[in-house]
Amino acid sequence: MAGKTIVVVGAGPVGALAALFASSRGYQVHVYELRPDLRNAGTQPLNFTKSINLALSERGIHALRSTGNNELVQSILERTIPMHGRMIHTRSATGTISQQSQLYDVHGRYQRSIDRGEINDILLDHLASLPNVKLFFQHKLTGADFQKKKAWFEMMDKPSSSGRAREIEIDFDLMIGADGAHSATRFHMMKFARLDYQQEYIDCMWCEFKMAPNASGDFAIHPNRLHIWPAGAFMFIALPNLDKSFVCTLFGPVSLFNRLEQSSQDEIVATFDKYFPGVTDHIRPDDLVQQFRRNPHLPLINIKCSPYHFSDSVVIVGDAAHAMVPFYGQGMNAGLESVRVLFSKLDQLSRVDEALAAYTDERKADAHAIADLALANYTEMRSSVTSPVYKLRKQIEEFLYHYAPGLGWATQYSRVSFSNTRYSEVIIKSQSQKQILTWLLGSVITGGTYAAFKIFRKFFRQH
Repeated sequence: MAGKTIVVVGAGPVGALAALFASSRGYQVHVYELRPDLRNAGTQPLNFTKSINLALSERGIHALRSTGNNELVQSILERTIPMHGRMIHTRSATGTISQQSQLYDVHGRYQRSIDRGEINDILLDHLASLPNVKLFFQHKLTGADFQKKKAWFEMMDKPSSSGRAREIEIDFDLMIGADGAHSATRFHMMKFARLDYQQEYIDCMWCEFKMAPNASGDFAIHPNRLHIWPAGAFMFIALPNLDKSFVCTLFGPVSLFNRLEQSSQDEIVATFDKYFPGVTDHIRPDDLVQQFRRNPHLPLINIKCSPYHFSDSVVIVGDAAHAMVPFYGQGMNAGLESVRVLFSKLDQLSRVDEALAAYTDERKADAHAIADLALANYTEMRSSVTSPVYKLRKQIEEFLYHYAPGLGWATQYSRVSFSNTRYSEVIIKSQSQKQILTWLLGSVITGGTYAAFKIFRKFFRQH
């Protein structure tokens, strides 16, 4: 395909990385984005709020490094803040507020907090400097013929004499859809591909808050932790920003949001003080209420579909192919990894249709696996992190991981966040380890019970 045209729909981090991969292989790359230039501070995200802060981990970093541009990767990493673990905030039965740190990894590896705008700006600035890349903002995909390889876009910033946006027709050799969960590329691809599609809104809404720096201009809470206030059926989290603020998010069932929306200011503050101890020490109560009432209350969606391509003309990546809930911090990482996998297939196979089919075959299993893991991790974050059983299992797993590396033992979290092991293989290995651990614990308990029985029996015989 050298010298041919690749059209990328969507200029977010995943689309930008796809354009970068394509440009480095000599293609003419045209990037079309519905919104105005994403580097402009005034550009409104599609959901009318900042996105949930992103966690950049090994998979995403590996995908970025696979571009071969180490200077670009380093400039992105410099805009991140290390998060070495979780900080769990709870209140005891006596009312005392406590904080407990739970490190992510016994070997010291960590997640990186980054604002979506930071990574997007760096990637788009680099793309704009490349001679074989053109960026088109405020262009809305309105139609596509994936047999003739033609597409139609409305230029939202250029109305015609009738007042409607002017439409243009383009030709392409391959379209890459990276236009999010409500993908127009996927919608038009459905007319050509026999695409199975499953969309699920879980019983969870989210609302974003900002925790400003403290009075001395420093971080209000520990800057190198992902902070969690678990409340059983819901939770509040906080991730650090470079300006020493925190982006915070309330996650909870629809019923909680419905109740709070009908509550008075005092009732909202009382709910936060009851379930999220200490938050109102860092976000003024009146500001907290204003943010809750001003910022959108948005749903969370899981999307599974297959195939991810049609013929040799179109393929979808990122949320367009596999939108997931954010509770494993893998949404962007999985999207960036999908780009790497896609281009590895294009590099390996001479026929584009075979490469796209190979991408679908490999990526479907992994995307479905991480979507399931992300959903399961919501339960862990909002409730299990305070469970003695969870803590014991975590300690045993980390002990084996640290002191018996020859056994090939690793925690599920480390495999997901700090390796490039396929997500589908992570599940298989984690299930195998769970069976072994369950058997070992059962043996210990059974052995201990039998030993105690023998001691008691001997005691009663003597007395």
